[in-house]
Amino acid sequence: MKALSSFAVLAAGAGVSGCTWMLPEESHGSQPSLMWLQSALITSGPNAEAIRTLSWVMFAGGAAIFLLVLTFTAHAVFGGTRRGWMSGHRFVIVFGVAMPIAVLTILLVYGLMLTGHSAARENPVARIEVVGERWWWRVNYLDPQGERLASANEIRVPVGAPVEFILRSNDVIHSFWVPSLAGKLDMIPGRVNRYQFSAARPGVYRGQCAEYCGAQHALMAFYVVAVERENYPAWLADQRRPANDPVTELGAKGKELFIATGCGACHTVRGTAASGQIGPDLTHFGSRRSIAAGSFPNNAGTVAGWIASAQHLKPGNLMPSFANLRGEELRAIAEYLEGLK
Repeated sequence: MKALSSFAVLAAGAGVSGCTWMLPEESHGSQPSLMWLQSALITSGPNAEAIRTLSWVMFAGGAAIFLLVLTFTAHAVFGGTRRGWMSGHRFVIVFGVAMPIAVLTILLVYGLMLTGHSAARENPVARIEVVGERWWWRVNYLDPQGERLASANEIRVPVGAPVEFILRSNDVIHSFWVPSLAGKLDMIPGRVNRYQFSAARPGVYRGQCAEYCGAQHALMAFYVVAVERENYPAWLADQRRPANDPVTELGAKGKELFIATGCGACHTVRGTAASGQIGPDLTHFGSRRSIAAGSFPNNAGTVAGWIASAQHLKPGNLMPSFANLRGEELRAIAEYLEGLK
């Protein structure tokens, strides 16, 4: 029932905006090829490939041990007088003590060598700070001087280049995980964790919080967008620009409403009076694929529905519901935000 009512809110938002609910692939067709699957067995980077290799080795080893145990069990049940040797001390010592120690030691050494090699640190081409919030991701691109370029819920990286991630949390323990690119690493309040990984080819890779962090943990996702290395500096330069001015009358009205309703107390839109730090930076909101940390596709319909009833769609998050706004007002604000690219 809750899922149906949530869909109804978004459908109403789509009606208000006059837009259909399009999948991200449809609304961003000019972007790199997409990889929406979240799987540790479909990899696109050396770190994830090492984890996949280790996983298959452990699967195969576990299957071999399982078959060996079945063989011993069958022999114990049907072996008749020939099964007596299985109760001897030698059998217990070899298969009950020596074999488990040997197998676990080999797997430990192999795993450390494999993952240690893939996690070797290099000089990073980019440094990105990711902060776990309730329940979304604050993203800061750091330049060599330490200056921050703020974004949220979507991370852009250059293909084939090591990227250093600086992980923090402002509330509870979160865990940063992009299965197709690397293993997970916890984000612990009061502590800074760092690691590196790279993407082997262009694409969009889904990530997820991998540590239960509250009621909306399941709706705390993000996307890593890997672009060609030569295009990355131009993208960063474009992101440093202030927000675009509205090009339509409805968008201009939406900008006025955005400021008048107090949205700027929580959100920043560079180049305007909005300078809040509580919620995500919205300066280039229109270029992102999703809203509410990967919960819904980013288009005017879902944005209008989210503004009207954020607490209904994702209860407990810090975004209030603006049920007092009329349909035309929601449509205007949604058009303004959609134009922030």
